[in-house]
Amino acid sequence: MAEYTQKILAEYNLDAHGTTVMIQIVESSDFVPLYNVTFPGIGDATKLLVMSLRSELTAMVPIDPARLEDKRYLTALNVKYLDAGNILIDKYVPGTSSETKKLLTSYIVNMMLGLGDLEALLADENLEEIAVNGAKDYIWVFHKELGWCKTNMKPASDNAIYDQASAIGRRIGREINNLSPLMDAELADGSRVNATLYPVSQGGNTITIRKFSKNPWTMTAMIKNGTLSIELASLVWLCIQNEISLLFSGGTASGKTSFLNACSMFFPATRRIISIEETRELQLPGFAQWIPMVSRDPNPEGKGEITLYRLMVNALRQRPDIMLIGEVRTEKDAETLFEAIHTGHSVYGTVHADNAQDTIVRMTNPP
Repeated sequence: MAEYTQKILAEYNLDAHGTTVMIQIVESSDFVPLYNVTFPGIGDATKLLVMSLRSELTAMVPIDPARLEDKRYLTALNVKYLDAGNILIDKYVPGTSSETKKLLTSYIVNMMLGLGDLEALLADENLEEIAVNGAKDYIWVFHKELGWCKTNMKPASDNAIYDQASAIGRRIGREINNLSPLMDAELADGSRVNATLYPVSQGGNTITIRKFSKNPWTMTAMIKNGTLSIELASLVWLCIQNEISLLFSGGTASGKTSFLNACSMFFPATRRIISIEETRELQLPGFAQWIPMVSRDPNPEGKGEITLYRLMVNALRQRPDIMLIGEVRTEKDAETLFEAIHTGHSVYGTVHADNAQDTIVRMTNPP
């Protein structure tokens, strides 16, 4: 890596499911900050040992992919891997201290049930985006205060990137392969994932993760930081209370879905809500009667596709009081949205447009 000055921009520790992680962000001569990740007590030799134990661990604790979305199953699996890890550490590294053993077993769980070293980046609440740009490049992250930073982490191989993308997809019934080299998915915490395979992405296999905040934006927080005024928030509230449909428009990563999420605190508890998205991003309050629905890509034979349009038509048959549309993209989506409004439903959605005038142009003209 290029040499860099040693001015420290930020320094802190993280806990990645029991694994201690040290983060140091420094200035560099590469024109972008360097985001250095260190695992205290876990060197390259330890990582190789853990990798060599994967086959034994899988034999000791088989995984049922169909149950990976079940939180109780995952919790039980986590306990089993901790026990299996302790057994194998005693077998191959006898005399290991209890503290070191705890560190190693937590790292094993991250490797077997998580995304390996990427779990360290997922544990950092200061990050918005994680970008794996192929095995030849270092992993990049988007820091909330410092912008894009280059990490000191590099994928082991393109096959390793594919394995991670495939594991993410399997948990939600999505596939990524040579016939379907593009995949949109989400992690268990709601983080959005996009993956691509070579040769569609010429630099190698990629994974891009837009992290879901553990503390989502609320309307009060947006008012407090000046994102919108109390008067505008009150207007949105009045619109929702009086069942007036709304469209939230903006550019990429401008916060459209976050704002729609924040508006959900205004939805009356007596309303039936159905959300339609390509990838799960919305997180509604626990009191809501909420049916989340997601679209599905076709299988390699071209069958089984569930489009947003089809979901919207289906949702109208479920007696919704409120419909949430993750994003209106096509002419059919817009037609169905307005049909839902005409039939008396409250509809709230997002659309890519830079201002109100562009929104009208997009909604009234073919794409």
